[in-house]
Amino acid sequence: MHKMKNMKIIGVAFLFLLTTACNKFVDYKAQEDYIVTTADYFKTSSDYQSLLVGCYAPLQWLWSDPMIGDIASDNAMCGGESAVDNVGMQQIHNFQLVPNNSVLTESWTDCFEGINRVNYLYQNKGLLNFSGKDALYGEACFLRGYYYFELVKLFGDVPLFTDHKLTVSDSKTLKRTSKTLIYQQIESDLTTAIASLPKVQTDKGRATMYSAQALLGKVYLYENKFDSAAAILERVINSNAFTLTSNFGDIFLKSGENNAESVFEIQYTNLGIAHDWNTNNVLRSQGNMLVQFCGIRKIAGTGVPYAGNGYSFDLPTKELLGQFSSTDTRKDISILNVAAYASANPSMGISYTDAPYQNTGLYNQKYQPRVGESSASGDQQLNYLNNYRALRYADVLLMAAEANNRASTPNDSKAQSYLNLVRRRAFGNDSHSIVATGTTLKQAIWDERRLELAMEGDRFFDLVRTGQAASKMSAFKVGRNEVFPIPQQEIDISGLSQNPGY
Repeated sequence: MHKMKNMKIIGVAFLFLLTTACNKFVDYKAQEDYIVTTADYFKTSSDYQSLLVGCYAPLQWLWSDPMIGDIASDNAMCGGESAVDNVGMQQIHNFQLVPNNSVLTESWTDCFEGINRVNYLYQNKGLLNFSGKDALYGEACFLRGYYYFELVKLFGDVPLFTDHKLTVSDSKTLKRTSKTLIYQQIESDLTTAIASLPKVQTDKGRATMYSAQALLGKVYLYENKFDSAAAILERVINSNAFTLTSNFGDIFLKSGENNAESVFEIQYTNLGIAHDWNTNNVLRSQGNMLVQFCGIRKIAGTGVPYAGNGYSFDLPTKELLGQFSSTDTRKDISILNVAAYASANPSMGISYTDAPYQNTGLYNQKYQPRVGESSASGDQQLNYLNNYRALRYADVLLMAAEANNRASTPNDSKAQSYLNLVRRRAFGNDSHSIVATGTTLKQAIWDERRLELAMEGDRFFDLVRTGQAASKMSAFKVGRNEVFPIPQQEIDISGLSQNPGY
């Protein structure tokens, strides 16, 4: 079985099998009907496994989604070299959004590419029976649920299709489906995944029963189905399959990948040899582009662990830094204060002469490019191997705390216990435990999510789903900025309707 760290390579093979990549949601070439390859390819269980790994590959291309989640919020400034560096991301930060935003268009395209791949697997499900087939399709269901969840968070109502891959004949027939029905499909896919997935996978990065349960719990939370969220998240907690990493700083190191706190991680490698900087993600790299974008511009010195060729995006705000208590161990792990770091390590002779746009002096420490973690050959900037920690056990605990607090019959005692497990790890003792109840406890849980998950991409979506966005960001317009604009190419090609205000 192919290791998930090599799934990008297999994803490229998947594209060659399918003749051409789908660079637009419905702008497909006639040769993408797969008429010949379907009959010729699905001969063995290994063929299905290879195509399943190809369904995972678009997860790696969603590197900008975590940036969106912080840059669109009060957590981070956009940064970069100048106000016109990555205009799409600058627009997201300023809420000056237009339908041809390149960053959002890429997220849309990549998610639907993943969905299309899963649907292609489903179209050919009946061609062969083999051992492990139900679990394989459970993984496919998890992935489709993941992609649709990303889409509904970003865009609200989106086209729903599950029974076939898109062809050119679909280009004018698909319409946007209400997010209520999209959520129903996500629930259905994740429920199917839970029923068929194993508790443990041999290959790191593959979905498990627990990752499907955790994702479903998150989906329920976004739907305000707090009783359902509490029930499914407690199945993860009560499994005793996960523990909080004792040292918070270990989580985001290479040695901390896929550790005891990891519920689901998107896997990356540093083996890519391609140099394509265009929007064709398949040929870009196997590495995590988020890391390159978060890196410090031209940092230099002796023994500095951070690679000095970053693009300085996703800069934490000073306001976020100020939310951390001085004794909170997450502060220096989440946010890198370069000047303070240089002062604390005088022997390194640290300098960084290229200050970024909107410079705060702060960087996303969790996803810094570190020396030795990119490729030794090829384009190093495209091949940082840092996994994206998509679902951590701490997130599960905080979601369960919120769900119990907001349930139809609240259980604040249980909510406190889950919240305080996270705080105990953060402070190293019980002296910072929360004893509040009701709405005060609810706000404490929301505030804790900001600290625990800082710079991991949840903040904007948490503010929107909890109704706090307008009070936290002056540029946020209620009734407009809860979702982003539908890409213009989909309106032009497919006749989709646009979100209000765009």
